[in-house]
Amino acid sequence: METLHFILCSYGLTFLLAYGSIFNFIRPTKGKLGDLFHCPLCLGFWIGIFLWAMNGQTELFSFDYSLFTAFLCGCLSAGTSYFFSMLLKDFGLNLNVRLENEKT
Repeated sequence: METLHFILCSYGLTFLLAYGSIFNFIRPTKGKLGDLFHCPLCLGFWIGIFLWAMNGQTELFSFDYSLFTAFLCGCLSAGTSYFFSMLLKDFGLNLNVRLENEKT
């Protein structure tokens, strides 16, 4: 259950920082930080490391404080944040169905 809490927190924070209009005034738009804040995969990785570092402040999830665990939390957060951002859009599921007979 802790892993599910971690995944949901990381996705929620990643989505909020990358797409939430409330953060438009502080979200960078140019340079490397601009690229970071518009990529749910990249931002998700750093959110995972941030949540790992802060896990002693919450009872939702608890991880040991090793660098390997930090890396794995970053990878888990990046992968699930990217997956959910590709699967879900503002108005529900993002289902792009490509028919076999459709010409490219």
